[in-house]
Amino acid sequence: MIIGISLGDPTGVGPEVTLKALAAQPQSDPTRFLIIGDPALVGRLNQELGLCLPLEPYAGPASACRFGVFNPQAAALIPGLAAGAPEAAQAAVAWLEHGARLCLRGELDALVTAPVNKHAIVRAGIPFVGQTEFLSQLAGADRSVMMLLGPDERGRWLRVALATVHIALRDVPRKLTPEKIHLAIERSAQACHALGLPRARIAVCGLNPHCGEGGEFGDEEPRIIEPAVAAARQRGLDVIGPLSGDTVFHQAIRGDFDAVVAMYHDQGLGPLKLAAFDNGVNWTLGLPFIRTSPDHGTAYDIAGRGMAEASSMLAAIRLAKELAGRSAPQF
Repeated sequence: MIIGISLGDPTGVGPEVTLKALAAQPQSDPTRFLIIGDPALVGRLNQELGLCLPLEPYAGPASACRFGVFNPQAAALIPGLAAGAPEAAQAAVAWLEHGARLCLRGELDALVTAPVNKHAIVRAGIPFVGQTEFLSQLAGADRSVMMLLGPDERGRWLRVALATVHIALRDVPRKLTPEKIHLAIERSAQACHALGLPRARIAVCGLNPHCGEGGEFGDEEPRIIEPAVAAARQRGLDVIGPLSGDTVFHQAIRGDFDAVVAMYHDQGLGPLKLAAFDNGVNWTLGLPFIRTSPDHGTAYDIAGRGMAEASSMLAAIRLAKELAGRSAPQF
């Protein structure tokens, strides 16, 4: 098994959490890793952190090295770049794209993507909405869904799929459709099966407080959400909703549901990060390859100080390995 890791923004914490997570891999684990990034940067950081990882130049899938490093860019990065520098943003996108292409060619079993900074990438002149959208477009996957998942301190899991992702809150009612909600329900059920869960019981959030109180404020529940839930039930999926967003996550974390479909980004990610801030994972459902990512950003304020917490990267690697080991069907 070969897991690729794109280093993300080299002026953020991505390189640090990547190396720390790799250093924590058990010696008995036969998984091989390809670090897609600048070898000079990785080598310096490996030394500064005192990790002593046996890094080697990557020579292809037949290579026997456990921790290979490859830079698809011809030139190395200049040390000491400012946070979010254009050169760093351009490198992050190049590394992300290379990892995806290796997966599409079957040379990697999964791709783990370290954090990038969307604003820095756009400032560098690259049209960019997010890694999920970038990978979906590159793979020609127009039916992908973002799922975030993780356990709380008591080992209780939340799995949250998003019907809409990186859009302004004012645009959610206009862009929310029964088709998007139905897709998120379908992908959530498939994800539960890919994880080997004994059931796939899905809860669907309402959009308005108290689901609109029967149409007193907002008609999205009867007009958009209820038809999507009904269509999913007709296909045999175990789904209920719409349920009020102020109670459904409590029900889910106590075990009533295996996944929750949220209508917009912060509706789902607020509860998820409350429950699993340090070890949440972003999993893109609907790609033709396995892609996971830590559920945090570039953290420019602590980058380069050796204090970044690698728990979320460890969880992302763990999930990628689990899915690849199960030969989890791609959607």
